[in-house]
Amino acid sequence: MLARLTGSLTALARLLMVLFEGLTSLLWLIAKGAITFVTGGKAALLPFFTAASTQGKVFACLRAFWPNLSLKAVFIKAYDNSGTAVVTRHDDCLDVLNRNADFEVVYGTRMRKLTDGENFFLGMQPGWEYNRDTSAMRLAARGPDVAEIVLPRAASLSQEIVDKAGGKIDLVPQLSLLVPWDMTDQYFGVGGEMETMQDWATVLFWYLFEDLGADPELDAKAMRYAAGMRDYLDAAIAERKANPDERPQLLNRCLALQGAGTPGMEDLGIRNNLLGLLIGAIPTISKACCLALDELLNRPEELRRAHEAAKADDPVFEQFIWEALRFNPHNPVIYRRAIHDTVVAKSTLREARVRKGQMVFAATLSAMFDRYQIEAPNAFRTDRPWEDYIIWGYGMHTCFGAAINKAVIPAILKPLIARPNLRRAPGAAGQIDSGGTPHPQHFHLLFD
Repeated sequence: MLARLTGSLTALARLLMVLFEGLTSLLWLIAKGAITFVTGGKAALLPFFTAASTQGKVFACLRAFWPNLSLKAVFIKAYDNSGTAVVTRHDDCLDVLNRNADFEVVYGTRMRKLTDGENFFLGMQPGWEYNRDTSAMRLAARGPDVAEIVLPRAASLSQEIVDKAGGKIDLVPQLSLLVPWDMTDQYFGVGGEMETMQDWATVLFWYLFEDLGADPELDAKAMRYAAGMRDYLDAAIAERKANPDERPQLLNRCLALQGAGTPGMEDLGIRNNLLGLLIGAIPTISKACCLALDELLNRPEELRRAHEAAKADDPVFEQFIWEALRFNPHNPVIYRRAIHDTVVAKSTLREARVRKGQMVFAATLSAMFDRYQIEAPNAFRTDRPWEDYIIWGYGMHTCFGAAINKAVIPAILKPLIARPNLRRAPGAAGQIDSGGTPHPQHFHLLFD
């Protein structure tokens, strides 16, 4: 009886806290939104509402009062849909991302435009083609490679770059883009010319995942870049077949699988899989590095503790990075499309009906702050279980390179955060400059 009463009181206290957070967040949004509009006009509202801190307040309101919201409004024009649903609770977000028979990935149409024909497994539903391609690429990208090849190279190169920086660095071109490009060159075997590949990958990632308004100028640019990447990869595959070597690279292993008759490993299949991996690897790692460091710079005490952990080579250092990305993630929502009429959170007070064709926003940023599943969600803690973080997606379409990201991002940032008095450069230079894109282009920092 006492245990039941205690449980009921705990549930009531949690509910009251959720409602209180929702109400205070709503009042904050009203006040800050009005101030932003008065001081900066309409032009200032977009950066205000796209900031992770603002989105966190919006999601707190939704979790409290409208946890699963179904709307007729269409917010994504890049992919066909009949409306929008927003899912904010932790368990409901994971449910949506797990229900592949009800909610489909939508990227296939644009992926086919980039490859000029075939899909890439990130845009596939469950089935033979998905199993064929992911299985073959996991034979090429072997599990031990991260610890034995990728991580040592990234750590060594990052340390070398920081050591030579002379107390100042533009994080994006000098470090956070350079290191993942080097990985595609040394480990993938298809790095190409550095600045060109970085530009190709960033624009094509933007086109696939972030061009919600279907910008025709971006579409034209993406088609040019995709053609360039296809031509480069076709030539790289032909050259390696003519001049084989035994380096432990993805390209070499794909060609070995081709020689063994592995399904999906013909030249075209290899090219398309490498194209998809290149698009995902370079801009994602770079942006995550920038956002994590930006969050830590906004938290002097946490930055000090991260600095001490980096200097001491303490494994807890990585937790500072993941916790920073929980507050400031590179993808606050993951979207899927309803295959047919269905419901989210069936038989609960937060049940929402989703119509066939609606785009469903699984708000992973919100899920990582859901008080019903995340302990002390508003606290910056370095003792959270890895399962609390939904940084690289969830379920069947978890990022293929999640293990690489988990190793490389801390390796890039560690030698920099280990430097004393790491700080922003004065003025606008010390803030992330995205140059009109969804991806950081410059981020100037100083250190002693």
